Amino acid sequence: MNPADVQSWIEAAEKAFSKATDLESLKTARLAHLGDKAPISLASRALGTLAPDEKASSGKIIGEGKAAITAALQKATEKLEAERDSKVLLEEIVDITLPVKRSHRGGLHPITIIKNEISDFFIEQGYSVEEGPELESGWLNFDALNIPPDHPARTMQDTFYIEPVESGMVLRTQTSPVQIRSMLENEPPIYMICPGRTFRADELDATHSPVFHQVEGLVVDKGITMAHLKGTLDNFAQAMFGPDVTTRLRPSFFPFTEPSAEVDIFFNGRWIEWGGCGMVNPKVLATCGIETNVYSGFAFGMGIERTLMVRHNITDMHDIVEGDLRFTRQFGVGL
Repeated sequence: MNPADVQSWIEAAEKAFSKATDLESLKTARLAHLGDKAPISLASRALGTLAPDEKASSGKIIGEGKAAITAALQKATEKLEAERDSKVLLEEIVDITLPVKRSHRGGLHPITIIKNEISDFFIEQGYSVEEGPELESGWLNFDALNIPPDHPARTMQDTFYIEPVESGMVLRTQTSPVQIRSMLENEPPIYMICPGRTFRADELDATHSPVFHQVEGLVVDKGITMAHLKGTLDNFAQAMFGPDVTTRLRPSFFPFTEPSAEVDIFFNGRWIEWGGCGMVNPKVLATCGIETNVYSGFAFGMGIERTLMVRHNITDMHDIVEGDLRFTRQFGVGL
């Protein structure tokens, strides 16, 4: 066995392996230089035909040659595998410097956000949050609340009546019917609020809307006084407008409370009317089957839109109802 021939086979294999550009072409080169028909393989099989004294020396030369070719193949394989893996990483890399997808994912309306905030506040005080139908009977919307038949609020200029008018059904003008339902269905003590949508025959302008939201509260228990009402309103106002807000009560009249008061807040350097309140009229308690010589109660009601407008210095109701995302996005998604 000529050592020069083996060396030429080694050099040819190294050259072929180094020229391979990928693992597939390297496989072809491997078959040519280490496969069954490769010169080194044919020479290895021919060792059996040599005389015993030549077999040992020739076998050593061929073995060393095959080891050299195998080492060259291993080196080329490692190089091409590293190049392949590097290419895969480059193709699959995520560029974290690219801007994220900026499409708006939606969210809650600011009215819903503040309604949830109000509900959370009263739930923490031990109140329940009640709901009722928006299509309501006139008895629950007016009569049970001690609103007489000739009261201006009952005219069609203020109320949406459902045809036929004789049905006595209306779109509720306030969430107070939910208070009546609670007193009819539950025994005192009662601590509840009823946020919801209400309807009145108003034109949409900067400060009015035919569809708006209220939150009303009702407490019926033994020994309830105006002092409890004032303390509740103070805490509620501070939760909505901050710890520095001041409240005051001005005498007023509502058929369903006696005595009654308007609630004002001192906010941003001026007094602002916020809502109405008072002690539940004994006639309303008696209508709901509550013993007036045992129980007393207070009630209050605030407009949620008004609360939102005052807190965030919104001057036009159109911004709230028209659904402009440039307005609603200022309040976050609220989720």
